[in-house]
Formats: sequence, structure tokens, C-alpha cells
Amino acid sequence: MNYSEPEVITIIEGPPPDIQLSQEMWSFSLWEGTAPRSMGVCQMRTFNGSSMIDRCTGAWREGRDVRLDFPQRDGLRKQVDVLAARTDRTADGDVLFLWIVAPLGEEIESEVEDADENDDPGSLA
Repeated sequence: MNYSEPEVITIIEGPPPDIQLSQEMWSFSLWEGTAPRSMGVCQMRTFNGSSMIDRCTGAWREGRDVRLDFPQRDGLRKQVDVLAARTDRTADGDVLFLWIVAPLGEEIESEVEDADENDDPGSLA
């Protein structure tokens, strides 16, 4: 078996990335497997977005995994699989968007607001 090291994108310092539940329908086609998993998306600033994309596409072309390594709130580090990436240039610099396999057992923010219990039109309040 030929083991290849994954390409790792490391967040050195700062808070954990803000992982949002992916709302794009195309992103669900990225995950293959027997266990259902959620797709998350996060964005972060980077000094050179095109270099980060080159690292990802190069690893995928070679059949290697890409992982995001980041600090958790408790100080421990976590890695998640990256399945897609893109970059965008803004006035403040490059922004890297990563579509990841959402960590199991963790809350993921959804852009869709949860309904308030009092909003149920069938309730007799």
C-alpha cells in the first residue's frame, strides 16, 4: 500500500473557523460514503488565495487528501477533510472558502434561523 501524506491547511492562531451548514445543492455531490455526513463551509483570510488553491488541486490531482487543521476552543487541535475550495479577492485581501466534511457531534451554524416555539400557527397561546 502506497501511503501519501495529506496536504494540510493549518490555522496557526485565532479562534476556530466559523463552520456554516452548506446550503448549495451541488456541494452534496462531493461526499461519497456509507454514513450520512453534513457538509460545512467556512471562510478565512489568506495571504495568497491562488497559492492555497494550487496546493489543494495539486494534492487532489495526486490522489491525496486535503485537511484543515485548526485550534478548538479547548486548545486542542482538530482536522477535518476538505472536499472543495475556492478563493475570492476583496478590498481587504484574499478570502479562502473551504467545503468540508462537518465534524461529527458538533453544532454547525445554519443560515436558516430556527423557528421560535411561539411561532407555531397551530398553538393556542
